[in-house]
Amino acid sequence: MNQNNGKEVISEKREYSLILAIVNKGNTDLVMQAARKAGSRGGTISVARGTGNPELAKTYGLVIQPEKEMVFIVVSNDIKDEVMKQIYDDAGISTQGSGIIVSLPISDAIGLDPLDE
Repeated sequence: MNQNNGKEVISEKREYSLILAIVNKGNTDLVMQAARKAGSRGGTISVARGTGNPELAKTYGLVIQPEKEMVFIVVSNDIKDEVMKQIYDDAGISTQGSGIIVSLPISDAIGLDPLDE
């Protein structure tokens, strides 16, 4: 850490991403097992309510399940692709989880221990 105007500043930046998996209620264990298989250490689960396009559902005969759960997982960028692929394989749209998975870059983070220690 370096001193900058009396404040400590982290001198070495690590590159992280936030993976967000949105799955049908009751399927977060699938997401976390997949993420751990690919090297993630943990995540945060939140309850959500989804909305869909009723016309699309009618046209394709889909049933929209509004009860969703979201899993937030912070990973280093060097394992992000592997974690996302494993989650999609195990809990993606064509599985019982019916999940979608996205990632967002994290520009700054405070309080994260190095993930590889």
